[in-house]
Amino acid sequence: MIALGEKAFGMDPFGWRIASAVVGALMVLVMVRLARRVTGSTVLGCVAGLLLCFDGLHLVLSRLALLDIFVAFFVLCGVACLVNDRDWFRVRLDRLAPDGVREGFGPVRRALLRPWLLLAGVSFGLAVGTKWTALFPMAAFGLLAWAWSCGARRSFGVRRPVLRSALVDGVPAFFQLVGVALLVYVATWTGWLVNAHHYEDHLSSTQYTRYDHQEGCKAVSAGDDRWPSAAEPDAAGVGEVVQSLHSLWNYHQDVYAFHAHFLNCSDHTYQSRPSGWLLLNRPVGVEAEVDIKPGTQGCDAPRGSDCIRQVILLGTPALWWGGTLALVFAVVMWVGRRDWRYGLAVVGAASTWLPWLMYDDRPIFLFYAVLVLPFLVLALTLTMGTLIGSSSAPSNRRTVGVVVSGSFFVLVLLNFAWFWPIWTDGLLTHSEWLDRIWFDRWI
Repeated sequence: MIALGEKAFGMDPFGWRIASAVVGALMVLVMVRLARRVTGSTVLGCVAGLLLCFDGLHLVLSRLALLDIFVAFFVLCGVACLVNDRDWFRVRLDRLAPDGVREGFGPVRRALLRPWLLLAGVSFGLAVGTKWTALFPMAAFGLLAWAWSCGARRSFGVRRPVLRSALVDGVPAFFQLVGVALLVYVATWTGWLVNAHHYEDHLSSTQYTRYDHQEGCKAVSAGDDRWPSAAEPDAAGVGEVVQSLHSLWNYHQDVYAFHAHFLNCSDHTYQSRPSGWLLLNRPVGVEAEVDIKPGTQGCDAPRGSDCIRQVILLGTPALWWGGTLALVFAVVMWVGRRDWRYGLAVVGAASTWLPWLMYDDRPIFLFYAVLVLPFLVLALTLTMGTLIGSSSAPSNRRTVGVVVSGSFFVLVLLNFAWFWPIWTDGLLTHSEWLDRIWFDRWI
């Protein structure tokens, strides 16, 4: 997708960033549609979209040629498709069994092919093809989608729905979701598969093909330690496909070994522990121009001071901190009231954030948490909906809910405006810049 922008507009900043901008904008649209579907409110759907718009992490990643905005978009599309599938499946059961189910499994054959599940598989396949971290939300939401199917059959009167739904819904859904995702993922490696011999010549002797615990982070592969597929005679037809897939598998092993072991002895100025991501513990500096003297570039700093331009990958604090509280409330509502909508936010945030805790001994960065952002926004939107209530009749509860929710929305907007210069390379005096760097660890 980045290459398409470069092909259309040239090998320059606009060319390699336009795809990110388009995907970032489309992500807002998907957020609006998803929130509207789960809340039933167009207003709350628009609120969710605007909250996503007013986040600095989303804004900056939509202006850079990094992969994270793409994987966040595809994951959000996959989740939206699964929510659509939940509604589609219930409507389908209602049409096939309008009077409920008195015995057996209920409708099976005419509910096997689920188009929204297939589209979810395509979306998650593209997400995993962008970054492997999308495997975790795909697995989590795949289980959640089966739980929704199980709940649907129970509501229609099916007895022992867990076992029966696992057989008639879970198994077909696995192939439609995971199977399709696997095919799409392999398809994203088409460039490799048709040129595998070139990759074998240039990579098979240079990557980390095995890991020696005694050597620690030292690379132990060198010289003649080549992939098995590199020494095989060139095949033809189906054999060539198998050989190319074997070559690709060897490369996957190298990549995993590098990231899982050899990066453990590395460090980076802007690395951060994922345990503090929701609190914005350590942002990432993208670009900075310091010591801009008064009178140059429009700098009007007082004598003895200077100006600064900076681009920093940092979320809007009011949104992230408020979203963290809303996520705690979502856990209470999901467990206490069994509101499936809050479960959507909880599972989404947990599956895109908690797995990183297993890798906090290697350099990882705050902008990976952009995958968590849509689910924080969803938790906030659902919380606002609960505060306001479902009745449109005037009441003290509704008035208080509107005031609290509206005040928080305005706070996020003002917070976004305040940090705007350090997201967009704006010119600031040194004191103005310090007013926006609230903690030492943000420098």
